Amino acid sequence: QVQLVESGGGLVQPGGSLRLSCAASGTAFTLYDMGWYRQAPGKQRELVAHITGGGSTNYAVQGRFTISRDNAKNTVYLQMNSLKPEDTAVYYCYLDRRGIRYWGQGTQVTVSS
Repeated sequence: QVQLVESGGGLVQPGGSLRLSCAASGTAFTLYDMGWYRQAPGKQRELVAHITGGGSTNYAVQGRFTISRDNAKNTVYLQMNSLKPEDTAVYYCYLDRRGIRYWGQGTQVTVSS
């Protein structure tokens, strides 16, 4: 059974940084694409960043966020810099395996002074 557990969210001031982590278990991690979505209150879930099994990346949030993966730790990261209040959302990790998308439980990121 695939399980994804996010961590690293919290309260940060505008301009600050956070690094989210998503630890995967129950599957061969290196083969599969992963990424992050976010959902702000009253809004639809939106893609933040995607990384393939081979390490190629794609971003919907340009310039401030960096996605990476550590295959030895079965973990994908989202480094978020220069955070803005509009980045406030629940951030969800996902993994795509054989046509099925698995989701983590989400981690809250709040950007506020």
